[in-house]
Amino acid sequence: MIRDAGPGDRSAVAAMLARAFADDPAMSYIFPDPRDRAKRLPRLFALLFDEDAPGMRLVTGEARAATLWQRPGTPAVGTLTLLRRAVPLVAALGTALPRALRVADALDAHAPSGRYWYLHIAGVDPAHQGRGLGGASIREGLARAANDGLPAYLETATERNVGLYQSLGFVVTSEWSVPKGGPKFWSMLRAA
Repeated sequence: MIRDAGPGDRSAVAAMLARAFADDPAMSYIFPDPRDRAKRLPRLFALLFDEDAPGMRLVTGEARAATLWQRPGTPAVGTLTLLRRAVPLVAALGTALPRALRVADALDAHAPSGRYWYLHIAGVDPAHQGRGLGGASIREGLARAANDGLPAYLETATERNVGLYQSLGFVVTSEWSVPKGGPKFWSMLRAA
């Protein structure tokens, strides 16, 4: 049911994640206009899908749910890589770039030190939510990550998701807000 996502899944996963995050507090902060958000999120999630390729990208058979994981010790992005990504990223974000950078800086500031698997993105198509697909995808990632004997980390800006993550063994380590009126986040860690 859960499999590795490949390049051929990029468009379907990006479109599904755009629908899943259409009302997400962080995405609503970055893209306040709902029409602009709907237009830009598929492009943004396609770029994030590519970014997480060295880690673990898991998807249900028909891309109804997906999780994108960054592997432990993912190095900082080098200057050349950053420059190659800059044009598509600016095109995806447009005038939302300052708000997106504010969120990214806050996420970086609250990330734990040490090595861990990072659950970067987890989403389920709204038409298929409540069927256990998201939990199944996360559990598959956790099972694979367990081979490394390292903790797993995530953050969420959606309070109703905190209970799901707690049921999967994550514990809230902090609550914080993005500066300048940004959304509230919960940082969560699951022990090795």
